Amino acid sequence: MFDRAKQILIAGFCINLCIGILFTWSVFKKALVVNLGWSNAEASLPYTVAIITFSVTLLLAGILQDKFGPKRVLIAGTICSGLGLIASGYITSPTQLIFTFGILAGGGIGFSYACLSPAAMKWFHPSKRGLVNGLIAACFGLAGVYLAPLITSLIASYGINYSFNILGIALLCIATPLAFTITNPPANYVPVASTNKEEKKAVVAQAEMRWTDMLKTTQFYSIWIMYLCASSTGLMIIGNITSIAATQANMTDAAHLVVILALFNTSGRVFAGMLCDKIGGLKTLTLSFVLSIANMILFPHYTTHAGLLLGMAVAGLCYGTLPAVFPSLTAGFYGLKNYGTNYGVVYTAWGVSGFIGPVIAAAAVDSTGTYELAYFYSAIIMGVALVFSVLTKNPAAKTATNDQPEKNESLKVNATA
Repeated sequence: MFDRAKQILIAGFCINLCIGILFTWSVFKKALVVNLGWSNAEASLPYTVAIITFSVTLLLAGILQDKFGPKRVLIAGTICSGLGLIASGYITSPTQLIFTFGILAGGGIGFSYACLSPAAMKWFHPSKRGLVNGLIAACFGLAGVYLAPLITSLIASYGINYSFNILGIALLCIATPLAFTITNPPANYVPVASTNKEEKKAVVAQAEMRWTDMLKTTQFYSIWIMYLCASSTGLMIIGNITSIAATQANMTDAAHLVVILALFNTSGRVFAGMLCDKIGGLKTLTLSFVLSIANMILFPHYTTHAGLLLGMAVAGLCYGTLPAVFPSLTAGFYGLKNYGTNYGVVYTAWGVSGFIGPVIAAAAVDSTGTYELAYFYSAIIMGVALVFSVLTKNPAAKTATNDQPEKNESLKVNATA
């Protein structure tokens, strides 16, 4: 029998492998600086704008897909992404690249990414929510494994302009047809339950909240701040991998570090998703934040190839935790009915972080010539995230606890009767 749930999951994998080009920006950035003579700030700005646009359009796409379903929104997103990349091949100034890549391609990627997790989660049992999110998000990070060396080769052979053209055409040919296969399950669809009794027990019924009600809870602001802090640190490293390698270890060819970070980013998403299902999202985040703080403290001392490999691996692992756990937390706290909109609101934290992380890095290296100040501020930011991860509690668990005495009293009355 054909498994529609797994088909949705596989299609989501493949689409994310196409739109995960954001994780390879450091390769483009190096070419812009070396080949076209742009400054670090000029080469970083299209990436920063793309992240902000991604976040804003993810919110808009969440609203639209909650109302109309994922297919049409996803098709529009893949087309915009492809056209944005193609148009980037004809730019002659940083301002033009901000529009073509930062706004058009970034917006298309946001529209595409917003539809995949909500659709997939609705096809699977809640006990697998973390794993499904982790697997869907994994391919978004895994894209860097093959795209980084591919883009490096394309730029060396055809130049940066034609490379954008080729990537855009490939995205249109692969991702857009797959977008036609992504749908929500029928209204009467019931996901197959887990066979694991402990996993079943761990699933707590959640109230379905609209985004306006979500904003009235303190947990939303805790989630938002944690996401902001953690993604700022991750994006600071992701957007500057090759520059960090050149500055700290005199490495002229560091494209393989992009691959290492992408591999661990991908592994982190899957592992964190599984861990989230076992011990809970907040505990998973706490472990990740502690590891990230230690990595930022040690990063100035990674002055060898081996040291940078270690630093990038840990950075990738920690950053990969975020897209696996935060969607699960949002769905767990506020339900699936309005998940697209709710997570879009939460995800604005990632958009703001796209300004903070890369800008801190660019300012640090342009003013001091090193990234040490950026690492210092990132460690402090992660300390703030750690505090919130320890203090935040699941509102549904609290409600369930408060309701328990009433249930017990009801049982006593029934037993007496």
